[in-house]
Amino acid sequence: MPFARIDPAEYDEFRQFLEDACGILLGENKHYLVQSRLGKVASESGVGSLGDLVGQLRRERSGGALRERVIEAMTTNETFWFRDNHPFGILSGSVLPDFVKRKQRALRLWSAACSTGQEPYSISITIQEFLGKNPGAFNDVQITATDISPAVLEEARAGYYDAMAVARGLPAEIRTRYFQRDAQHWEERWRLRDDVRRRVQFTRANLLTSFSPLGRFDVIFCRNVLIYFSAELKIDILKRMAASLNPGGYLFLGASEAITQYSDAFDMLRCNPGVVYRKK
Repeated sequence: MPFARIDPAEYDEFRQFLEDACGILLGENKHYLVQSRLGKVASESGVGSLGDLVGQLRRERSGGALRERVIEAMTTNETFWFRDNHPFGILSGSVLPDFVKRKQRALRLWSAACSTGQEPYSISITIQEFLGKNPGAFNDVQITATDISPAVLEEARAGYYDAMAVARGLPAEIRTRYFQRDAQHWEERWRLRDDVRRRVQFTRANLLTSFSPLGRFDVIFCRNVLIYFSAELKIDILKRMAASLNPGGYLFLGASEAITQYSDAFDMLRCNPGVVYRKK
């Protein structure tokens, strides 16, 4: 254990730091989570208490090494291929055909909190499959993928996945079509095909800061992210995402996330299964 005990006041101070730094709302009784995730960071930093760690974090400027390590340790990076399936079915069965009907030839999509890349690459594969059935439907498709963690973005850019990662949600026929096994590596790993991988551009972004540098989008995937934020931050993030969407653009959220009480900028479309939100 990195800390002999966690003082309640120090825990509250750390909770506030985490919310200020990246928006994560840590529960009141997550002491064990702090202990387990910050053990290595605390040991290597030579701090004796959570209060000492927070003190160092407060003194360090934004973007500092310790700050980055703590945020990365406390950030959940749970992800897998084609998570929940139906959002990608909605994308190919309803959203993309809608843009074709509008005669829109160029699309920009954003995958927020993309972790190690499975979501944006699943989007790219879905688009590739759609183009295979609808040649010439779009002449330019760009996917921006963002995360707060530099480490997971570096892994995502490389496009290599071990056998366990590939097994999580990736259909065998999709792996056969879009992945190549890396025979040169000592362990089994697979790499996504270059033409599908190049459609995705990875960049670091904190959802608490301005989205303006990212530009405007036709589709935003922000799935299983808002659950970690306070009501006030949900309202703020959804307001700025609506501003980042072109008129008639689409927003995908996680299955357990709803925006009725946080935003009136969208119409909810029921797709059976699943829902998608369209900007009014």
